[in-house]
Amino acid sequence: MELLITGLVIGFSIAAPVGPIGVLCIRRTLADGRAAGLVSGLGAATADAIYGSIAGFGLTFISSFLLDQRLALRLLGGVFLCYLGVKTLRARPAERVAAAEGKGLGGAYASTFVLTLTNPLTILSFAAIFAGLDLAGARASYLAAAILVAGVFLGSALWWLLLSGGVSIFRARLDVRALQWVNRISGAIILGFGLVALVQQLERVAY
Repeated sequence: MELLITGLVIGFSIAAPVGPIGVLCIRRTLADGRAAGLVSGLGAATADAIYGSIAGFGLTFISSFLLDQRLALRLLGGVFLCYLGVKTLRARPAERVAAAEGKGLGGAYASTFVLTLTNPLTILSFAAIFAGLDLAGARASYLAAAILVAGVFLGSALWWLLLSGGVSIFRARLDVRALQWVNRISGAIILGFGLVALVQQLERVAY
């Protein structure tokens, strides 16, 4: 139980800072409803759990490979963010909540899952936290590691549930024109994140 709670706190803490995925989740909740926002968050939570597994089970080969390829992955992530930003800017707001099924939710889940995976430096956060709390390798027990990773997923999922649920309260008060501005503002922010990521990685290549 202690490891589960510890993992929950770690997962919640890593998910909580509002970055491009948080903005994307907020926008999808406002534009398409709570289900779209929650599923988007669960995609990120799944990726967090994967990185937590790599750190928790001590899979050094995989972590080394991801860190060796971090430049290419972050460039890919930057391009993907720019694509999502432009797509969001140009999106027309739906006049009713999107149906909570089908390709829409699958695409929402997949996009945030891939986007989170393109940031392999996340594994450094998990590795540093696990090492600092003496959790590396989850005390040499695979069961303990599995419990810890389950906690990470649940903690991350809890954040996205709270975020999408809280934001959905405001959706009923927004008309189509307001939702259009949500698309424009969130699209510009996501595009900005993507451009910053690309510039940072291109500068590293140049030097």
